[in-house]
Amino acid sequence: MKTLMTALSLLLCTQTVLADTMPARTHNDILTGSNGMSLYTFDKDTAGSGKSVCNGPCAANWPPLMAAADAKTVADYTVITRDDGNKQWAYKGKPLYFWVKDSKPGDTSGDGFNNVWHLARP
Repeated sequence: MKTLMTALSLLLCTQTVLADTMPARTHNDILTGSNGMSLYTFDKDTAGSGKSVCNGPCAANWPPLMAAADAKTVADYTVITRDDGNKQWAYKGKPLYFWVKDSKPGDTSGDGFNNVWHLARP
């Protein structure tokens, strides 16, 4: 019994650490940033390419989910290098973005924008 309790305690601690280190969270079946804002993917990005094609004016409207310079892959989240050299999070190989017109957590106004932007889903 003591071994089982120790194993369960270790599992719970591991899950807590992973939840705290994940770059995004799941809320109502969509990915959100730590600020609670909805995250999106862009059809023109190629999954697994390690690149974002949303740069310059595009990134002003669709701010990337930035990663720290020393960020490392965790679970399905990888780090890509943007054209400007900054790091960005990707989920299952697709770069993640916010939408500048979402004003509060729970907003999803960018979903379907120009038929190429979609809510990021786990």
